[in-house]
Amino acid sequence: MPEPIIAESWGHLQEELFEGSWNEPLKRFRSTAAFRGASRANVGLRTSLSHIGGRFAEREKHLIRNFRKYAHRSFVGDESLWNWLALAQHHGLPTRLLDWTYSPYVALHFVTADPNTFDHDGEVWAVNFVETNRHLPPGMRRLLEEEGSDVFTGAMLSRVTESLDGFDALSTTPFVAFLEPPSVNDRIVNQSALFSIMSHPRAVLHEWLIDHDSSYRRIVIPAQLKWEVRDKLDQGNINERVLFPGLDGLSRWLKRYYTER
Repeated sequence: MPEPIIAESWGHLQEELFEGSWNEPLKRFRSTAAFRGASRANVGLRTSLSHIGGRFAEREKHLIRNFRKYAHRSFVGDESLWNWLALAQHHGLPTRLLDWTYSPYVALHFVTADPNTFDHDGEVWAVNFVETNRHLPPGMRRLLEEEGSDVFTGAMLSRVTESLDGFDALSTTPFVAFLEPPSVNDRIVNQSALFSIMSHPRAVLHEWLIDHDSSYRRIVIPAQLKWEVRDKLDQGNINERVLFPGLDGLSRWLKRYYTER
């Protein structure tokens, strides 16, 4: 696992989260990073698909095929495989996607959402998708340039291929792409959701990043800093009530908010 940056204080954490966000051509602070928070440090970047174990790579197509079959009445948007895959991940189906966000504060929420983990260090991964895009197959890079975009949509990926086998065959060397899901509900919008997808179901993103160390940073939030981070996120209205709209999110927020230290 790569050496992390250790956050020494709330102020230091802000500096590290927004490091490199200045965009000189635009003269604006516009980060090109995707963020992912974990309540425990050193857990890596393994997909939910890999967690089912066994011959999980062979089960990938069966999972998504049956999800499409049974969830069809709930789907909003075009019939792109990639939008289906994003929707499936969003609702908890094991997939090769990983959840990310454009917001460092949303990532921090997931570091500090469970008080039962506050005796463990947490971490935030920040991956520069402009840098990872340099390793995409030429056709995918050209498409991003034509669209003037740094991340893909489902419709854009469908112009490249409409199958997982076709996606995996685009290059003999592993690559990662970032996919922005359709805004089918408030949770996706409020969480500034983004997904990563690798070019093989068995590929492990943190292992790939180790070989491309200019494209990411890993920031550890020590256990002793978690309560301060959590309280300041709540004060800033970054909580379950906002990120999980509805009564379930409200109940989760109230339960955590009134949990004694």
